[in-house]
Amino acid sequence: MLETLRNAWKIPDLRSKMTYTFMMLVIFRLGAAIPVPGINVDIVRGVIDDGGILSMFDMFSGGAFGNMTIFALSITPYITASIIMNLLTIAIPSLEQLAKEGEEGRKKMAQYTRYGTIVLALIQATGITVGLFRQAILDQSAFSFFTVIITLTAGTAFLMWLGEQITENGIGNGISLIIFAGIVSGIPGGIANTLQLLQQNEISIIAVIVFLLIAVVIVAGVVYITEGKRKIPVQYAKRVVGRKMYGGQSSHIPLKVNQSGVIPVIFAMSLLAFPQTLSMVFGQDSGLARFVTNWLSTATLQGSIFYTLLSSVLIVFFTYFYTAITFNPVDVANNMKKQGGFIPGIRPGKPTVDYLNKVLNRITLAGGLFLALIAALPIVISAVFNLPIAFGGTALLIVVGVSLETVKQVEAQMLMRHYQGFLK
Repeated sequence: MLETLRNAWKIPDLRSKMTYTFMMLVIFRLGAAIPVPGINVDIVRGVIDDGGILSMFDMFSGGAFGNMTIFALSITPYITASIIMNLLTIAIPSLEQLAKEGEEGRKKMAQYTRYGTIVLALIQATGITVGLFRQAILDQSAFSFFTVIITLTAGTAFLMWLGEQITENGIGNGISLIIFAGIVSGIPGGIANTLQLLQQNEISIIAVIVFLLIAVVIVAGVVYITEGKRKIPVQYAKRVVGRKMYGGQSSHIPLKVNQSGVIPVIFAMSLLAFPQTLSMVFGQDSGLARFVTNWLSTATLQGSIFYTLLSSVLIVFFTYFYTAITFNPVDVANNMKKQGGFIPGIRPGKPTVDYLNKVLNRITLAGGLFLALIAALPIVISAVFNLPIAFGGTALLIVVGVSLETVKQVEAQMLMRHYQGFLK
């Protein structure tokens, strides 16, 4: 990976893209240090330190949520809006038709997602300000509440723009890189906190060693599953066009075990955070807040079990959902048929589609279960070893997955420029 980045740095165009991406992430980290005006951060930090979903949300935001900065909401509203838009695309025929209209349809869908992001950010900002952190507002006037809500919403809108700029002008997926930067920024603080707990004998060295071993296994497993693929052999029939003969060669269709990457985990975590946001709106004494605490929080045993099971189901669901969006067996089978290709032993047309669906369903199930297992590990580790470490399986999965995807994009850019130089 380091060798790839070193070679990419030698190419002027790629160097400018990498520099642009780095500067955008620096702007993100600078914004994550600018506090929202009129907030008592000590009260906010006291609520966050209680653990649960809020601690994980703080980790994804790079500490911006716990310090109540302008990027406290992070990019979560945008992710939630993307989930809702993808689901509506399947349910509403007009949106489905719009999604198939090429570049113009994609731009309109992106615009609708932006509108949804602003609405969700307003809802979350209102819930946090009026509900969860009401006591942290120094001036209890309507103008102060309005200022905090608008500031948080504007921060999310800016992050959304920042992520889109990275995707268009930089290297990698901007939204994933923002989450990646937020998680990585918390590693030094997590290490320092762990060392302090070790000195105070609040955790044992054995528990830390076990956690590090599990982390190494997770990294190896993520790389193995991410790189794993099932190669479907494809044979192209020979055909004569004029005086030349075409076809006759063999190829394959690479079906990745984890076709959707880290997107299902991010989607599931964002969706589970939505009930928490609604409970903030109604206050901590409401029935919804008690339900969230009892069943959607790691604060209680039954909540930990139900939260783990629900998150696992959502991860598997979004694995299938996102794979269905990114890979269409019908289109692949039709393209193969037009080009005279066929899978040995399988007839073209519907039998090919059925075969691809069968193989895809099996390997997607394996990938989804693996993602669910990795996401559940931090909760299990915290319960068994009493380790107050939020940086667990989910964070490692996102960090490793985003790193691999970004390096692959760099390699693809290098390969494209190599071929351009060769043809010139």
